[in-house]
Amino acid sequence: MEARKDKVVYQIYPKSFYDTNGDGLGDLKGVTAKLDYLADLGVDYLWLTPFFPSPQRDNGYDVADYRAIDPRYGTMEDLEELIREADKRGIGLMLDMVFNHTSTEHAWFQRALAGEKKYQNYYIFKNGTPDNLPTNWVSKFGGPAWQYVPQLGKWYLHLFDVTQADLNWENPAVREEMADILRFWKAKGIKGFRFDVVNLISKPEVYEDDFAGDGRRFYTDGRNVHKYLKELVAAGGIDGMVTVGEMSSTSLENCIGYTAAGNHELSMCFNFHHLKVDYKNGDKWALMPADHLALKKLFQTWQEGMQAHDGWNALFWCNHDQPRAVSRFGSDTVYWKESAKMLAAAIHFMRGTPYIYQGEELGMTNAHFTSIDQYRDVESLNYYNILRGEGKSEAETLDIIAQRSRDNGRTPMQWDASANAGFTTGTPWIGTADNYQTINAAAEMDDPDSVRSFYKTLVHLRKQHKVISEGKIEFLFPENADLLAYRRYGAPDGEELLVLCNLTAHEVITDYEPEDWAGLERYVENSYLENKAGILALIRSNLEPDAKERSIKTAFPKDYAFLLKEVYPGLRHSDYAVKYEVRTYTDINEIKRLIKTQPQKLSLNEMYLAAQDMKLGSEEYDETLRRSSDCVGILKDLIGVCQVKCVSFFFTPLYAIAQVKVLAEII
Repeated sequence: MEARKDKVVYQIYPKSFYDTNGDGLGDLKGVTAKLDYLADLGVDYLWLTPFFPSPQRDNGYDVADYRAIDPRYGTMEDLEELIREADKRGIGLMLDMVFNHTSTEHAWFQRALAGEKKYQNYYIFKNGTPDNLPTNWVSKFGGPAWQYVPQLGKWYLHLFDVTQADLNWENPAVREEMADILRFWKAKGIKGFRFDVVNLISKPEVYEDDFAGDGRRFYTDGRNVHKYLKELVAAGGIDGMVTVGEMSSTSLENCIGYTAAGNHELSMCFNFHHLKVDYKNGDKWALMPADHLALKKLFQTWQEGMQAHDGWNALFWCNHDQPRAVSRFGSDTVYWKESAKMLAAAIHFMRGTPYIYQGEELGMTNAHFTSIDQYRDVESLNYYNILRGEGKSEAETLDIIAQRSRDNGRTPMQWDASANAGFTTGTPWIGTADNYQTINAAAEMDDPDSVRSFYKTLVHLRKQHKVISEGKIEFLFPENADLLAYRRYGAPDGEELLVLCNLTAHEVITDYEPEDWAGLERYVENSYLENKAGILALIRSNLEPDAKERSIKTAFPKDYAFLLKEVYPGLRHSDYAVKYEVRTYTDINEIKRLIKTQPQKLSLNEMYLAAQDMKLGSEEYDETLRRSSDCVGILKDLIGVCQVKCVSFFFTPLYAIAQVKVLAEII
């Protein structure tokens, strides 16, 4: 399970990634053609959404054959070539397994319709009459969750589209079929699996109406789901492989169970609670601004909760089922680049495994479609009719669909500024976003300030710094709705990381102060205070807090004055701010003395003060600070004046600010 910690997964929606034959649909050869692009980004795994034979009622999540390739995407030989070429570049393939349901065109379901009892038991059929549904449960796509089959006199369950019949996991034969499918693909060289809505596979023993909701409380994280996952992993021979479960309306307690290493279920989980903070009254199709305080609390609950019990999060904003995060939680106009980078830093520095959805690394935005005819998603088309039926105007309905549609994440990958964003030479199956001529891979590849370059840096940092991949997490400023802030610490090499993300388009000003003696202790441990050992002894003593403070003040008055006034200075945090820490005395004469005698004790701020005093113009220094991507460049500008060795910091530019404390020797 440790292998998951420093890895980054890139999700590909093949239908919209790259088309090599001009039919308007992306294909497997298209993924192979872009492997060098992906290797350059530094990702470890490619998660491909389903490319199995399918009627495409739900864009491939209605599987008709789990062991074959839909001819629209290519052949088995094409996939085998992709596996080989990805392996050469150190990239593993993850397949998307839809094991909660099959397409009604699957041979199993067709044989069930033909009256074969064996295959009827593969699904959830209930005897009944056309006017009496088994329960009042609601499908995820709208309407009843049951469909009547007249020739059988039975209803079948479909939690999703009517053409997606739920499998009966109570049947051991179904569970063995699923395990055998995994063994088949593992033998082909597949390195990992993603399991679609896998926490819905265990249904209740008794089916009853839900008068308080839509039925999900009876089948979400069901009574046997952990048992079934353990069995699937063992029988499928995938224990130790990278696996991720998509968990619908799940709980923290269950996700700890799914991902704790000793349970032998999954490597990590997706949960979607943080992507519902802009649902008015919990309704996806009712718009409201994102509740930033709720977002922060959810991140804190899940990050710290999983940490406390050895669980592991899959970190993400975007996927094929979600609108683009930069349009949803940031700005796709004035602060497009800044907010795209902020959102990236916000999750890539968290505890867990980050996922990048195709085009997210470019800052791709929502599609901005203006007509219902431009949409292809079954959910969007269904809800267009539902919303219009509720009396909403055409304009209001289209605005809701434009902000919520899954098609926002399914528009073609924007490769360049040519026709159809370089995705296809034919007619794309769905239209491109309206800004592809400026937001595209070709424009960003060689630009060091691009969104893509920033993502590439984030991937590299996770592999280089154990504080990111293995450290603990602590959230800061919990009541400040505008500022997402946390620190990473506890890495084997002692590194620490501070991440500050402005979630708004306006400046945020706050004070950074220790919340308790533990915070002060951490600071002093990492300081160069001359009486560090004595101060730590008092902090760790059994004295009451007031007595501790008086003792430090009496014994070490100079250190006390510094800690009181300088350790936690006011933090001015805005979309263009850079925050630095004062790490030792700020008396200018003391700094000048240390430059000559102990330069390794100086912080960046102290060198700044020294540089000002030594007549290195502050305006010149400030300009250097703005144009440098890390402090090494700044230190080189100062070296002629100071000749120092110093603690360096990595600054993520603009909206997000992060610091990695790394001792760097400047020669």
